[in-house]
Amino acid sequence: MGGSVPGVSILVVHVDQHANDFNTLFDVLHNDPERYTRDDPNVFPSAIGRSFYETIFPPQYVDLGWCSYAAIWLSRIPARIPGHFISLAATGAVRAAFERQGAEDWRLFLSQRTLELRPGGRLVVVLPGRNDDGVAGFEPLFNLANDVLSEMVCEGLVPAEERAQMVLGNYGRRRAELLDPFRQDGQFQGLSVEHCDLSELPDATWADFQRDSNKEVLASRRAAFFRAIFVPSLASAIPDPARRLSFADHLEQKLKQRLAVDPAPLHSFVQTMVLAKAASTSGTVAAADQK
Repeated sequence: MGGSVPGVSILVVHVDQHANDFNTLFDVLHNDPERYTRDDPNVFPSAIGRSFYETIFPPQYVDLGWCSYAAIWLSRIPARIPGHFISLAATGAVRAAFERQGAEDWRLFLSQRTLELRPGGRLVVVLPGRNDDGVAGFEPLFNLANDVLSEMVCEGLVPAEERAQMVLGNYGRRRAELLDPFRQDGQFQGLSVEHCDLSELPDATWADFQRDSNKEVLASRRAAFFRAIFVPSLASAIPDPARRLSFADHLEQKLKQRLAVDPAPLHSFVQTMVLAKAASTSGTVAAADQK
């Protein structure tokens, strides 16, 4: 955090679903050598286990909000996706259902945050984005994983009905969709946009591969990334915990094998927004971190 202002106390509140592993979070805050709490007695970390689609804080409580990638996740999955698991591959009525849900949830998210921000407060939102053509950059990875799922169904490793229920409840928005609530008069319930930028995310894994030419490492890192971020959601369609673990192991290994065949970079994007609540005031500082 760069150190607090002398005489000013900073309360940092980490927010995630109630089932999140908060023990690991606090272990990092206690032991990690680069923790933001080190050598700063005026910074006080805490956590709240609640969805950000609900009210989290009292009115006008937060000075600075930070939401890192979490806003891509929807409050609910509006439809199954025939033949795939990601909304990027949806078409017709299914795509329209995800677009509507994405728009509704974005407005709901903003509505809750503007109630919690103090006048003059700021909200920084960082999330995976799509360019104006609708490309996210992760499509090759998602398509390979989808091929693996089809293979697992054919091999009897996953029942077809469970596979049909495997849908990621996320939706990557274009810049126009993020700005849509602000179109009428430049504001949405007291919030205004100070910054909105789409940029290409550097592919560090590919940069390492270009240096080392190690397909095994590249494939392992890509597969591990997919497993960590997306497989828990896919595996939730499997009722048995032991089978969920076996499913994750098989998917990661099969995906790794496919990724090693024809390595390629991932040209993904990140959206960065800074939102401001009107009428600046002074006061004690509280920060919210939503991941």
